[in-house]
Amino acid sequence: MIERANLEVFAETLLELAKKDKNIIVVTSDSRGSGKLTRFGMELPQQIIEVGIAEQNLVGICAGLSAVGKKVFGVSPSSFLTARSLEQIKNDIAYSDHPVTLVGISAGVSYGQLGSTHHSIHDIAVLRAINNIDIVVPADNYETKEVIKSAVNYQRPLFIRFGKKPMMKLHDGNHNFKIGNGIKIKNGNDLVIVSTGETVQRAFKACELLEKINISCSLISMHTIKPFDENILLNSISKVKGIITIEEHSVSGGLGEKCASILSQKNINLPFKILGFPDEYMMNGSQKDVLDYYNMSDEKIAKIAQNMIK
Repeated sequence: MIERANLEVFAETLLELAKKDKNIIVVTSDSRGSGKLTRFGMELPQQIIEVGIAEQNLVGICAGLSAVGKKVFGVSPSSFLTARSLEQIKNDIAYSDHPVTLVGISAGVSYGQLGSTHHSIHDIAVLRAINNIDIVVPADNYETKEVIKSAVNYQRPLFIRFGKKPMMKLHDGNHNFKIGNGIKIKNGNDLVIVSTGETVQRAFKACELLEKINISCSLISMHTIKPFDENILLNSISKVKGIITIEEHSVSGGLGEKCASILSQKNINLPFKILGFPDEYMMNGSQKDVLDYYNMSDEKIAKIAQNMIK
């Protein structure tokens, strides 16, 4: 079942919480509309600040508001927030230990035909390298709602990453969300697929294709990239024939390299494949076109999995 875009659920959930807590403040950089925060601004005009296209200022203002006790959400396109403002994130938020929630919107290749200048395929890598900031990439509406509820009183700097596409319902209601704990959406004995964000939906569909030819896969939604849930990964691979990671991010410094590092240091030798964007200026097209081109269509994922376990 297709639900709404995670961004819409983010904005709706934040508005509900902010109506009950006047200390919740949103800061945007000419991104009220793209962040689905127009209604928030209309209903709570005293709790939203617009700084214009000035992402470095946005981060500094967020840090200042947090220092005086506000619960701050800084919302900006991820490609600009984590590139133009990286020094401010490192020093004003992480080093200064302000529990600000930074929300990177239109992440990955959500901007489609706008091309490499607007693609955000570096954000996880650069923030993973900074001490004292946690990273969450929700897969669906459920994970989105739960992370925003958790973020309001979270006591550490936090980065949340959203795309733009309506998402499938991936959870059956039996999963508990907690920052730092991955969620196993499917259980299987042949293969483990670890994915994050909007690519979890594609991995889910690939698992369904594989089930039709009697290949059973475990699927992990690794919504939290940092701190990373090593246990769910290691506990899922004891009997499988291979591991695939999938991410809407560069293969350099993202989910796949994190998993590879863990497996290597544990001396675990299994067939392993990272699906993500190579180190190149990418082809232009819609999000679907780009993901499909780089082997992240449902069918291509299933084919790679099938070949891996032969």
